[in-house]
Amino acid sequence: MSKMNMANQFNLINKMQKEMEKVQEALDGMTVEGSAGGGMVTVVANGKQKIVSVSVDPEVVSGDDIEMLEDLIIAAVNQALDKSRDMAQEEMQNVAGGLLGNIPGGLKIPGLTM
Repeated sequence: MSKMNMANQFNLINKMQKEMEKVQEALDGMTVEGSAGGGMVTVVANGKQKIVSVSVDPEVVSGDDIEMLEDLIIAAVNQALDKSRDMAQEEMQNVAGGLLGNIPGGLKIPGLTM
């Protein structure tokens, strides 16, 4: 491998690393929503898989079925976190794909895939 080609590869890797750092910062402000029970429980998560808010329809709370409410909250949280991971993976792939082109099998970012 020529020195020029190696230098180009290092520059490309450096550029991709800086772009991915920018995306990581941006993910903190990006949000997705998960809901369960026909919208009776809604959870918002950011791109860093942190729960931002939880909303519960008052109708759900007025009942005596706490187990159902707990199940709805778990379902909504899991949906929001799944969407958050998908969003983060897509954002990272946009950066890497734009710099590296199409990689057979896709680019998997450690820590962002299940």
